[in-house]
Amino acid sequence: MSTYLPTIKQLQYLVALHEHGHFGRAATASFVSQSTLSAGIRELETLLGVTLVERSRRVVRFTQLGEQVVEKAHRLLREAEDLTDLAAASGKPLSGELRLSVIPTIAPFLLPRILPRLRRERPGLKLFLREEPSQDALDSLHQGRADCVLLALPFDTGEVGHAHIADDALLVAFPKDDPRDPPAMISPASIDEGRLLLLEDGHCLKDHALAVCQRPELGGSSTMIGTSLHTLVQMVDNGLGLTILPQMALDANILAGTEVVARPLKSPAATREIALVWRKNSPRASDFELLAGELRAG
Repeated sequence: MSTYLPTIKQLQYLVALHEHGHFGRAATASFVSQSTLSAGIRELETLLGVTLVERSRRVVRFTQLGEQVVEKAHRLLREAEDLTDLAAASGKPLSGELRLSVIPTIAPFLLPRILPRLRRERPGLKLFLREEPSQDALDSLHQGRADCVLLALPFDTGEVGHAHIADDALLVAFPKDDPRDPPAMISPASIDEGRLLLLEDGHCLKDHALAVCQRPELGGSSTMIGTSLHTLVQMVDNGLGLTILPQMALDANILAGTEVVARPLKSPAATREIALVWRKNSPRASDFELLAGELRAG
């Protein structure tokens, strides 16, 4: 065994630099000066006797070995965090710091209803929230930046623990008094591909909407995309087309102040599953189960 081993701090600096691709931004994210972060990475390179990062004035480029070391560093940091979590889990249930990533098609509709009660009933819980698309949220989970993720299934999550929160129906939204006013139950086959408005790539709701319609070719033919459900609603309200919205957003009054109406889809698969996921075998699994229960109760 080597007499000297990399420190957790050195590995954290290296991972931060890889994530941000810039010494200044990585230092800011690590709450240290740029010189401290740079010195820490140089010490790591000296310790290992290799070059991990090629430096220039404008570009930070990791060597092939540097990429492999970063991958290993992610795993080691996750294990170190699991060790801390193991100790935390032995204390009061659902307390201490917890980092939760939530996807944008859930966060603004579910969290305002849940958070006040969590703060009131779980005063020992310090919740750090991060809103990001599904794949980014799962990357944060597997790389240790998040402890758990609130997202919608089906989606490829990798090896995770999982707790069901709710089933969320999907409906078609269109302008009120539209001359092509559809019937009370809308057949997916009747959706005009030239009028369908979708979220941009990276949002799982786009894939869910296309799956419900059983017409994946619409993903490439949609002429307009939105960055959020609120943007899509405004586009529909201005007569630009129709879109698909989750019941959760309707319950949160996303259509308030608009001339947009929504009707259910005539499809047995017109739903998405809201779920909480976490790294498989996490020592805080019981905490995440408790959090899932709190989310279901909301």
